Amino acid sequence: MKASCKSKNKTVRIEGQNSWRLASDSVELFITETGGHIAPVTFKSGSHVFQPFSIAPWCNEKLDPSTLPLIQVLRGDFFCLPFGGNATPWNGEKHPVHGQTANDKWTFVSSEQFDDASIIHLQMKTTVRPGVVDKRIALCAGQSVVYSMHAISGMSGPMSVGHHAMLKFNDSAGSGKISSSEFVHGQVLPIPFENPENGGYSTLKPGAVFDSLDKVEKIDGTFTDLSVYPARRGFDDLVAIVNKQNSSFAWTAVTFNKDKWAWLSLKNPAILPQTVFWFSNGGRHYPPWNGRHINVLGVEKLHRISILAWLNPSEIIHLLNRGSSQR
Repeated sequence: MKASCKSKNKTVRIEGQNSWRLASDSVELFITETGGHIAPVTFKSGSHVFQPFSIAPWCNEKLDPSTLPLIQVLRGDFFCLPFGGNATPWNGEKHPVHGQTANDKWTFVSSEQFDDASIIHLQMKTTVRPGVVDKRIALCAGQSVVYSMHAISGMSGPMSVGHHAMLKFNDSAGSGKISSSEFVHGQVLPIPFENPENGGYSTLKPGAVFDSLDKVEKIDGTFTDLSVYPARRGFDDLVAIVNKQNSSFAWTAVTFNKDKWAWLSLKNPAILPQTVFWFSNGGRHYPPWNGRHINVLGVEKLHRISILAWLNPSEIIHLLNRGSSQR
C-alpha cells in the first residue's frame, strides 16, 4: 500500500522520558529515546482497555546521576545486545548491563503511516562493539499486536541477544497464571540472585532443578508454585527453562482470567531454546528499588521473536521492511 504520510522526528514527554508515539485503531505505544524501551502500551478491544507492561515506580523521580540509564528508564520491553553484561572486558569490550541498545539514545530515522499500518524506524550506532542496529516497530489496523524487528549489521563475533519484556500484575495474589510448552530443563539461578547484606532478598534455592513450574524448591526446603503470580512478596528471584528443540514451536503464556486478557509469546525452540523468568516482587530494598518494584514478571527470551498474530515470519519481515523499501 502507498504511504499516506511521513512524520517528522517529534518526541513527547511521558512517564519521565522523551518518547516517540506510534498508534493504530487498536494500539497506542511509546518508545523511549533512551534505551528504546516500549511502554506504556495500551490495547483496546471493544470497551476493554489493557496496559500489560510495567513502568518503574521511580520513572518521574530525579535519581542519583550514577544510576544506569537502563534502570532510570526501566519499562515495558527492550532489546538487549548483549543480554546481560560483563564486568571484566572481553576482547576489549565492556558492555553495560543489557548493552548499549538498552541504555543509550536511539536516533529517529522515519515514521510512516500506510492505509493499513504504522511503522517507526529508529537506529543506533554502537561503539563498544562497532556496528549498526536498526529498530522497526509496526502496528496494523484492526490488530491488537505489536510487531518488532531488530536488524544488526557491521558486527562479527559471538553475541547473546534477547528481548526483555516485563508484565505488570494487579495486587491480587495469584491473579495471573503462567504456563509454557514442554521444557526439558528448568533451574533456579545457580548463584544467589540477591544479597541480604546489600538489601536484596531471594527465596528460591540457588541451582534448584525442576521439571514443572508448579513445584520449585525454596531456600528453606519447602516448595512453591511459580505458575501462579503475584506470590512471594518481599523477594526477587530468577529462573530459566529450556524448551524441547525438536518441536515445531514453543510458547509462553500469561493469562488473567478475571481481567479477561492474555499475553502470549511464540518462538522457534531450535534457535530460541531458553526463557528466563524474573519474579520481581519487592525483594530489592536498595535505591532506587526501595522495596516498591512489585507484582512484575520478566519474561525474557534469548534470541526470540514474539508473534501474536496469524502471520508467518516472512510476512512480518515484509511488513517491517515496507517503509524502507517504499521510500
